[in-house]
Amino acid sequence: MHSIYFTEEHQLFRASFRDFLHKEVVPHIEKWEKTGTIERFIWKKFGEMGFFGLNYPEAYGGMQLDLFYTVIFLEELQKINSSGFAAAMWAHAYLAMTHLNAEGDERIKQEYLVSSINGDKIGALCVTEPFGGSDVAGMRTTATKSGDKYIINGSKTFITNGVYADYYVVAAKTKPELGNKGISIFLLDASTPGISATKLDKLGWRASDTAEIAFDNVEIPAENLMGEANNGFPHIMQHFAFERLIMAINAHARAEYAIEYTIEYMEQREAFGKKISQFQALRHTLVDHATEVEHCKIFNYAAIARLDKGEYVVKEATMAKLKSTKVADDAIYSCLQMLGGYGYMEEYPLARLFRDSRLGPIGGGTSEIMREILSKMIIDKQNYKPAIK
Repeated sequence: MHSIYFTEEHQLFRASFRDFLHKEVVPHIEKWEKTGTIERFIWKKFGEMGFFGLNYPEAYGGMQLDLFYTVIFLEELQKINSSGFAAAMWAHAYLAMTHLNAEGDERIKQEYLVSSINGDKIGALCVTEPFGGSDVAGMRTTATKSGDKYIINGSKTFITNGVYADYYVVAAKTKPELGNKGISIFLLDASTPGISATKLDKLGWRASDTAEIAFDNVEIPAENLMGEANNGFPHIMQHFAFERLIMAINAHARAEYAIEYTIEYMEQREAFGKKISQFQALRHTLVDHATEVEHCKIFNYAAIARLDKGEYVVKEATMAKLKSTKVADDAIYSCLQMLGGYGYMEEYPLARLFRDSRLGPIGGGTSEIMREILSKMIIDKQNYKPAIK
């Protein structure tokens, strides 16, 4: 059905990446879920295999492939039952590195993008704040120009890779009086004095480190400004479309995984003298979820295809995230129920899937924010425009 998007080369990559994950990652997942620390060697292995450079320029060590290689990367990461591990990988490759590639100058790209692609450096994107949540324009972190330096003060929270990171891509207000028109983007090396990271304890995504980052009079060179001063907000919004599509793809992939696992379980489990896959109530519930997931997947693929052509897909990405994360939550809830008591046990995958999936409607902008953005576009006829390159 999806051959219009995936070539034979795509499918070969999927098989190769799946094999890599099962050989190099899966044996360590349970340990990383328990410790909350992903060991450094796996980042280097991802880099050596080229997995961090799929859609980045060849000049910096990437492969400059189409976005459907990224779709495969995201989907297969969801099917090893650790959304925390998956998040650590894609937050590095598609949140922090996206900004390096889009707004970083040549020096930053050579020093940070190259080493991010090869797995030597880990990045984290710092936008969300303790008092702001989804309100990006309301951020309080400031960057004050002082000669040939900027001085950063403030804090960020819910930052994936916040403790692991070697560098942070930080949004801060350079002209607070201008609101969202006074936001700029900076590169901060994690070793810079005045930066501290505190690990947060989460319901799910246990393998990834999520941190609150504090900036106390952090001095950075003025050349670490990325892009134009006071023009950070449109760049952040533009990249949010990609992040929301990532969240949508993650959602349909983990829901597919849950449904596939549940079908296998139902075909083995017997009750009242027959396999539970023969009970009409369960069969019909499962196919209803499978239908919704398939609808989401087709929509998500279509949006990615348009993004890959350079189209501005803010509306479609917002719809994709809103719908797919809800569909995934509902499907996984039902799948856990179909396993009965075993669904509640940690030795079965549904318990972790259930916890991990719950972040879908929260991270990258809550479902409530998605609805408000869509309300402005559909009802109020507001037209969001891409950042000027």
